[in-house]
Amino acid sequence: MLSIIHRSSTLKIIINIITIMALVFSIGLSIAVGAVDIRLSTVWEAIFHFDKDVTSHQVIQELRLPRAFAAAMVGAFLAVSGAIMQGMTRNPLASPSIMGVTHGASFALVLMLAFFPAVSNLGLTVSSFLGAGIAVTLIFMVGSISADGLTPIKLALAGVAIGTMLSSLSSVIALHFQIEKQLGFWLAGGVADANWTSVKFLLISGAIGMIIALTIAKSITILNLGEDVATGLGQNHFMIKVFGILAVLILTGAAVSVAGVIGFVGLVIPHITRFIVGRNYGWIIPTSALFGALLLVLADVGARMINQPFETPVGAITSLIGVPFFLYLARGSSGEGKS
Repeated sequence: MLSIIHRSSTLKIIINIITIMALVFSIGLSIAVGAVDIRLSTVWEAIFHFDKDVTSHQVIQELRLPRAFAAAMVGAFLAVSGAIMQGMTRNPLASPSIMGVTHGASFALVLMLAFFPAVSNLGLTVSSFLGAGIAVTLIFMVGSISADGLTPIKLALAGVAIGTMLSSLSSVIALHFQIEKQLGFWLAGGVADANWTSVKFLLISGAIGMIIALTIAKSITILNLGEDVATGLGQNHFMIKVFGILAVLILTGAAVSVAGVIGFVGLVIPHITRFIVGRNYGWIIPTSALFGALLLVLADVGARMINQPFETPVGAITSLIGVPFFLYLARGSSGEGKS
């Protein structure tokens, strides 16, 4: 038995190492691809032998590097958020986009842009966190209003309903205050405007959110077995949910404030991760972060290549992957019992 566990752990480590290598290569590809393609050798020179007098080096350092790093971190944050939500609720349909969390964050951003147009980036960031928190509260309240309590399907339906409502209100406010172009960026999703300030903010937020997520990983594994089991093992599942929601709000709020609404990363990646590494959240969370980063970096590359010289919204790319996956999961979850 020990040898089987050892081999299993070794295989998981190998998978993560391969994913890291693929992520590094995809980031290099992301830096090289754009309105003007740049050779990978030039990318290497710009990173390790920067020359401010070379235009391509300036483009790489000031535009493409922060964009690639931001895409990787946003993808990682959304994937980890989805993994935490699915683990805590035992709901295969849970994710920041499906559950309306990203729409709550974007709704708060729209309010700030409409009523406080001179708001700072810090103000936008704080508002995105508050919006995500309000959305989560509404979803759990609405989903719980029934005789048989909160089931996975009810939670998903409540999330879709609240998310749709907040998205519609965002559109109405944007039309009234004539901020449609700014709203279009948030709803389409993308990292084209990411800069080094965005990267620093994501690093700080990600460090806090990931530390919380990894700290409660073992507890989420137990909670995923059922609240009765967790209580029987002496676990305070209420506090685990509080810290889990806090991690989701930090990671999702940071991702939305930088990249807008990018859907389905948090839905698809945790399922793929569980299939590969099993149900131990000590492995699911870090592996989901790597897979999510890889997916969004490649989606950003695809967004620039599909319709050159124009860019396709990254959110559209992830939706093409996620919508069929969501329909498949919804069909398979239609007969589930209570959460």
